[in-house]
Amino acid sequence: MTFQPDQHELQQVIQLLRHAHSMDREVQRTVQVQLVQLNEHQQFCCYLVFILSEMKGQIDSTSRSLAGLLLKNNIRAKWNKYPQDVKFFVRTTCLKSIGDAEPLIRATVGIIVTTIVMEENMCDWPDLLDTLATVLMQPDELMQEGALGALQKVFEDSADRYECEFLRPIMPKLLIFYEHHNAKMRALAMNSVNCILMVNNDPIDFAIDEFLTALFARHNDNDEEVQKQLCRSLTLLLDTHIEKMMPHLPNVIEYIIKKTQDHNESIALEACEFWLSIAENNEICRTMVLPHLDKLIPVLLGSMRYSETDPALKANEEDSSVPDREEDIKPRFHKSKQHGLGGIMDSDDEDEDDDDDDGGGDWNIRRCAAASLDVLASIFGKDLLDKLFPLLKDTLMNDNWLVKESGILALGAIAEGCMDGVVPHLGELIPFMLAMMFDKKPLVRSITCWTLSRYSSHIVSDENFRQNFFKDVLANLLRCSLDSNKKVQEAACSAFATLEEEAGEQLIPFLGEILEQLVKAFQCYQAKNLLILYDAIGTLANSVGEALSHPHYVQMLMPPLMEKWERLNDEDKELFPLLECISAIVSAMGQSFIPYIQPVFTRCCNLIEKCVQQNQQHLMSPETVEAPETDFIIVALDLLSGLAESLPDHMPPLVTNSKLIELMLFCSMDVTTDVRQSCFALLGDLTKACPERVLIQSSNFIFFLAQNLDPTKISVCNNAIWALGELSLKMGPAMKQFVGPITEPLIAVINTQQNMQRTLLENTAITIGRLGQFCGEELAPHISRFIRPCCYSLRNIKDNAEKESAFIGLCNMINMNPVGVLNDFIFWCDAIASWTTPTENLRALFAGILQSFKLQVGDYNWNAFIAQLPPPLRERLTAFYEI
Repeated sequence: MTFQPDQHELQQVIQLLRHAHSMDREVQRTVQVQLVQLNEHQQFCCYLVFILSEMKGQIDSTSRSLAGLLLKNNIRAKWNKYPQDVKFFVRTTCLKSIGDAEPLIRATVGIIVTTIVMEENMCDWPDLLDTLATVLMQPDELMQEGALGALQKVFEDSADRYECEFLRPIMPKLLIFYEHHNAKMRALAMNSVNCILMVNNDPIDFAIDEFLTALFARHNDNDEEVQKQLCRSLTLLLDTHIEKMMPHLPNVIEYIIKKTQDHNESIALEACEFWLSIAENNEICRTMVLPHLDKLIPVLLGSMRYSETDPALKANEEDSSVPDREEDIKPRFHKSKQHGLGGIMDSDDEDEDDDDDDGGGDWNIRRCAAASLDVLASIFGKDLLDKLFPLLKDTLMNDNWLVKESGILALGAIAEGCMDGVVPHLGELIPFMLAMMFDKKPLVRSITCWTLSRYSSHIVSDENFRQNFFKDVLANLLRCSLDSNKKVQEAACSAFATLEEEAGEQLIPFLGEILEQLVKAFQCYQAKNLLILYDAIGTLANSVGEALSHPHYVQMLMPPLMEKWERLNDEDKELFPLLECISAIVSAMGQSFIPYIQPVFTRCCNLIEKCVQQNQQHLMSPETVEAPETDFIIVALDLLSGLAESLPDHMPPLVTNSKLIELMLFCSMDVTTDVRQSCFALLGDLTKACPERVLIQSSNFIFFLAQNLDPTKISVCNNAIWALGELSLKMGPAMKQFVGPITEPLIAVINTQQNMQRTLLENTAITIGRLGQFCGEELAPHISRFIRPCCYSLRNIKDNAEKESAFIGLCNMINMNPVGVLNDFIFWCDAIASWTTPTENLRALFAGILQSFKLQVGDYNWNAFIAQLPPPLRERLTAFYEI
């Protein structure tokens, strides 16, 4: 494409760029309106890149750079809509300025290049890396720097999208710059290689020896960015090329110890990450780091002090009345409900809560050093404690509160790894920490709360410590939860939640005192700490259970909770943790929650309906209507599930007078697996609580459940199978017409034993058994394909009604097709023997099947079969069934 700008239009754009620097708000508003209009024209990007690269010396570099940044935004919004000739012109023209005399322009070109790469496929600009590599080899240093800067940005954003054949050729060229006389060039080259190393080992394998030689040559480099990149390289190599690093590790460890105490915190932090990485390999860490522990421990301890520039030191000491900024509040993610035997199980997603959050804010050298001490304590135990404890005693007694605070942090960091060694000293340390909770410095009070929480398991489980300290620890945490400082409130409330989990029912005698303090917190907490308060109340409900249902406690807790409930609008993110909290309270309070069931049920249905409607509008107009926040649906579904489980008798009229069943049909089709997962949990609970409302839509629900029997999506598959089992019990023979499409998927799931979640297999075995009660004719011909794995799963379940319903169905199918279990009869006998107290009906079914098989095979074969059974199994069957 040959682009020739219209001079009048070109001048208009230049004038617009100049006006963009104006401080006049009206001028800025006009500029914004014009930019929005111009962005709709395809050739606007051509004008921008022309100004950036072809008007050097004609307009100022600030306006040229602004043209480049506007071009970047234009590319992000419109690139896929540009014709190929426009794209080609933008690509080739922007590279003309890669060696511009102005650093700002060179940096802008790099930003544009990486933005284009992110917006298209690698094959759309296949020669980019070759072109930049060619520029690297030019004698012009500005060209070299521009190319390196662009490569670094591209690799930082998109290294994982490049195949090895694109990356290998550029590696030797980058390594040349490790020796460059200009420190900026050395750092850019090292950064580029590190970006590759983070996502792809192969290009480094290709030149690993040259890379290590170039890398180690930088150990005396004085440039701070080079030192930082060197530390990062050494850390990354632990994960990717440990065998190559082994001969060099003693020297590397000495270097990293030195850099962990560097005055430049960014270098120190990069070096400190090394300890977290090497600790991932326990054996190598123990062998290689042990000789250096004497030097390393004091360095880590020293690094755990607050730095002079830490924002926490500048915070207002009494700030509990200061509202939180929105950016201070971390986003929360709700974990969907998963049904297991006897109640709710954790989702298979990883727990996102950080139990070891010391409240230190952003990731920094202090937090990294504490985390390093934590993992090293788990590896070295007594070896580490012996070297740390003398230092720790001096640190804890230091007059400088910053030093003392770091010692308390260290004491918390080693709790898990060195518990046995610390326990003999806890008799002195706990009173010390209780005193520190009264310290005049909020940061000392807050870190003490966290450290105490790390020892809460021992305080609760050890009879002596429980008698001497539990009450005081509880009282002090509750007192600190009402501190005048928000950071102390946060640490105390989080520590109390940890203590709750450990103490469980031991909290019941103190419930009145606990609720009195927590209710006061409602009046003084700002938005961020309210989220932690909801979590603490939910954890309390889970810990003390039905003790919370006492009328006095209900009256203390529910009015302030419901006041919050009514005050929050449906779009407020604070609803997430509040709904989670109420879910736990419903389970604990049971019948005592009845006065609140109507408003909670209605609000949840309204939330789901709003999200469903917004989702439909989004599907029709994705560019104008945002997708709904799925957490609103998930939390509402889970709370409704809790209501159905805890108060089933009160659900029928509520469901009858609502749109809930129709809304659940939409949720069953949602693209988000967590929404479907929670929907199917609720479906199972409602099937038990008000089957007549669910069965009206049974054919639709079964169709959607059948679409979700993929065992690679464990939690949604688990809940779908559990719901099918509940439906089959309520539908009885009416289930026959639906069993065909779900038979093969269920058999596939029950036979997927390797690495499969136990709960999923148990639910699948129960559902197959339940289907066998009413669809035996359809399932019995397949019994040889599922009887063994069903027996494996069912034998591990305690005696309960769910297990009984499964065995009744299996007995029915065995009677229909006894030949199908002949080869696996020993597993059936083992499963029968897993019953401790079978009901009379079940015992008769088992005895009938055993006698039937005995008659079928004859006494000789039967006695031979019995003789091969393990003695405990033979004795149990003889005692119960007189075989």
